Amino acid sequence: MKTNPIIRSLVELGGLFLPRVCGGCDRGLRQFEESLCSHCVADLPRTRFHDDPRNRVEELFRGKAQLASASAFLHFSRTGMVQRMLHRIKYHHDQQLALELGRRMAEDIKESPRFSSVDVLLPVPLHPRKERMRGYNQSQLLVDGMRQAWPVDDLGRGLVRVVRTPSQTKRNRLDRWQNVKEAFHLPDAAPLKDRHVLIVDDVVTTGATLEGCVLVLREVPGIRVSVYTAACA
Repeated sequence: MKTNPIIRSLVELGGLFLPRVCGGCDRGLRQFEESLCSHCVADLPRTRFHDDPRNRVEELFRGKAQLASASAFLHFSRTGMVQRMLHRIKYHHDQQLALELGRRMAEDIKESPRFSSVDVLLPVPLHPRKERMRGYNQSQLLVDGMRQAWPVDDLGRGLVRVVRTPSQTKRNRLDRWQNVKEAFHLPDAAPLKDRHVLIVDDVVTTGATLEGCVLVLREVPGIRVSVYTAACA
């Protein structure tokens, strides 16, 4: 996926004049640090969910969508480090932070026996209009970062969002499900036949958006579907 060249140029120009700061705490970064300082990397609130079949993410989908496995990399709180990181990625165009976060997501999960058979990554899509406005899809950036450490296939735009849904932020689970139940479409099922697909998103709250993706994929012959997010609220 190509980043909007105007946004990329502005970000690069800003980097000439502004100090590099940590995406978790806003401290200045040292030369060897990427987008997170060493203190924040050490303090990342990892969930350690990957090998627990009864973890909180998996329980969100129990009885609603059939999954091989589900997990999240980090715990999310509304005033914590992870909230600041995701806000920078989505609203401040910090694409390098998204790539580093994706790489750390992959390093954390790729050795888990429950995810070892994953052979394709599928980012949750944005509606094309919203993606044009933002300049990128943050879930695709996470996938791009994951593939730096875990070279499995990336289906990219294999799943498309055909309905531009309103913000999910202040909706309850039923409202969120009504909001997304017909939002996704799979144009070509063939590339996913007999594959173990890992759906990747930035944060899971009620699971409604991810459930909408899973239900679209369930008719693909031989498919196994798992879910992995950067954070779990």
